[in-house]
Amino acid sequence: MSAEQLRPVEPPREPGAETSVPARTRQLQRFLPGILIGVGALGAALMVALRPTPVKKTVEILAPLVRVLVVESKDLRLSVRTQGTVAPRTESDLVAEVAGRVTWMSPALAAGGFFEADEPLLRLDPRDYDVALERARAQLAQRRSEARLAQRAFERRQKLFDQGVASDAARDEAENAAAVARASVRVAEAAVQQAELDRERAEIRAPYDGRVRTADVDVGRYVTRGVPLATVYAVDYAEVRLPIPDEDLAPLGLGVDFEADGLATGAPVTLTAGLGDRSFSWGARVVRTEGELDPRTRMVTVVAQVDDPYGRRGASHEAPLPVGLFVEARIDGRPVEGAIVLPRAALRGSDQVLVVDAEDRLRFRDVSVVRRDREQVVVAGGLEPGERVLLSRLEAVTDGMRVRVAGTPGAGG
Repeated sequence: MSAEQLRPVEPPREPGAETSVPARTRQLQRFLPGILIGVGALGAALMVALRPTPVKKTVEILAPLVRVLVVESKDLRLSVRTQGTVAPRTESDLVAEVAGRVTWMSPALAAGGFFEADEPLLRLDPRDYDVALERARAQLAQRRSEARLAQRAFERRQKLFDQGVASDAARDEAENAAAVARASVRVAEAAVQQAELDRERAEIRAPYDGRVRTADVDVGRYVTRGVPLATVYAVDYAEVRLPIPDEDLAPLGLGVDFEADGLATGAPVTLTAGLGDRSFSWGARVVRTEGELDPRTRMVTVVAQVDDPYGRRGASHEAPLPVGLFVEARIDGRPVEGAIVLPRAALRGSDQVLVVDAEDRLRFRDVSVVRRDREQVVVAGGLEPGERVLLSRLEAVTDGMRVRVAGTPGAGG
C-alpha cells in the first residue's frame, strides 16, 4: 500500500460548524462602522460647506383690491311702492222698510247697473199705505176739532170763574179737558207723519250715486220689513287700502294720525293695473292713515282715494276703475334736493359708509339716510359729489387703511 492510502481520513464537518476567520478580516469588521460614520459626517460637512447661499427677497404685501362708486347728487322725490285692492267707500244692503208686494223695478236694479242718488229703484203696492194715511189724516181732523171745542169750553169756564160763579173744581176740569185735547192732536199729527213715511218708504231709493253689486228681488214678490233686496255701493269715489312699513311714513311726510284737509293736501298716488291685454293708470291721493299699526308686520295702512272711478262725472281716466281690481301703487313723498342714491351694500351699520380718499385710504363717514329699502339707500347729507364710496365687503377695516381701487392704473384686477 502507498503512503497516501495509509493517511488517516478526516471525518466530514457538520453543517453550521464554525470556520476559522483570518485576523485581518476580524479587525476590518471591528473598525468598519466607525469608518462609515466618519465618511457620512465628512459628506454632510462638505454638503453644508458647499451649499449655495440663498438670495434674500423683499416680500411685497399688496393692499386689498376694492370696488368703489363715484357718487353723484340729484334732486328726487321719495316714493314707496305697495299694492292694494280697490274698494267702494260705502257699501249697503238695500232693505225694505215696509212690507208689500213688488209692483215695479227699475232697469238699473240688476247686477252692474248704475243709478243716481234718490232715484226710485223699486216700488211696493202702496194702496194699504194710502188708506192708512187717509185714516190718520181724518183722525187728526177729528182731534183738532175736539181740541178747539175743549179750548172754548175752558175759556167760558174761566170767565165764570173770574165772575165768582164757577168753582175751582169746574175750572180745573175744563182746563184739563183742553190740555188732553191738545195732546190728542199731537198724537194724531204723529200718526199722520208715520203714515206719510210708510207711504214714502213703499218706494225704495238709495241716498248716493251708486252701482248694484247683487240683486235678489223681482216683480210680484212679497217682501217684509227688514228683508235685504240688493247690495249696492257708492261710485262717487273709491278707496284703496295700501300697507306700507312704518319707517316709510316719514319719507312720505305722513304720520300715524294723518288725515288730509281736502284732496289737495294728500300725497299723490299712481295706481297701475292690467285690464285685458293693456295696462292702465289712475291718479289718486292719500286721504288718511288707519289708526292701528300691525304688531306682527310693523305695517301701517294708508288709504288712497280715487274720485269718480267710473268717469260718470267727467273724470278723465284712461279706463273705469272697477271695484275689486288689484292694483300696484306708487306713493310719492316729499322732494329731496341734492340726494345721493347708494346700493344697500355700501351702508355699514345704520348710518355709516367708507370713503376712499385721494391717497387710496379708507375713511369712516357718518351720513344722513332718509330712505332705505332692500336694494338702495337715499342719503341727504354727509357726502359730496365726486367722492368714492367703498362697495366691496372687507373682513377687517381700520381708518386710514390703504386699498387698491379696481380700474385705476397699477391697481390690477
